Amino acid sequence: MSSVLNSDAIEIADRFLSARRSAGGLSGYPGEMPSSLDEAYAVQDAAIAAWNRPVCGWKVGRVPPPLVEQFGADRLTGPVFSKQRTSADEAPISMPVFDKGFAAAESEFLLRIGEAPSPGQTSFTLDQAADHIDAVHVGIEIASSPLAAINDLGPVAIISDFGNNNGIVVGPAIEGWRGSGFEAWRVRTLIDGDEVGTGSASAFPQGAIGSARFLFELMAKRGIALQRGQWISTGAVTGVHKARPGQEIEAIFEDRFRVRCRLTAARPE
Repeated sequence: MSSVLNSDAIEIADRFLSARRSAGGLSGYPGEMPSSLDEAYAVQDAAIAAWNRPVCGWKVGRVPPPLVEQFGADRLTGPVFSKQRTSADEAPISMPVFDKGFAAAESEFLLRIGEAPSPGQTSFTLDQAADHIDAVHVGIEIASSPLAAINDLGPVAIISDFGNNNGIVVGPAIEGWRGSGFEAWRVRTLIDGDEVGTGSASAFPQGAIGSARFLFELMAKRGIALQRGQWISTGAVTGVHKARPGQEIEAIFEDRFRVRCRLTAARPE
């Protein structure tokens, strides 16, 4: 397969953005599929530049174990442009998804960057990565894309369209997070009151902090400067759970915190 050239990356990015702006759907990948993660990130870079909106954070997702050796990475990332804050006693916040594409909700731990890492630092220990985090919150990632088959097509498709992200819901903070053992907490995801998944962040390679470490190292390689106050959505603790507009999502963390949102259909801009 031939490489995706810069002009090709721009054209693919424009097609993804056009579908997002129109709240439409895509029946297939809008161009020649990238043959590597680097080519997929070139599409993402073109889309970020063309979208021209502030990046409030970055989502980190898993590369399925069978594909880790093929792509040389166990995680991937994409920008987050929309965040909503909520507290435990508030009504569910509305979060838009592409009803003609892919839509899912994921219970996640959200890390806030305190001191941004130096762009010149290209490797981090887990402790060094943690030192750049000033808060950990519970939350929900909204995974949605106009491309219905995005997850089936794999990491290069996911990376191409903002990491398959359409926002995050930021819930309460975990006080004393470094000594809380939060990565071992039992997390549950409910859709319309029915439990659809359970798990813990300790099942991730190097846990939630490992997602921050991955992001810091990858961004140094990509030449992207992270910013103080940006969020890191660290990965789907209970799995990726498909959902549709009108459904209510609830994430429960060790029976200590609850975060809720209701999915709505995205509207054309």
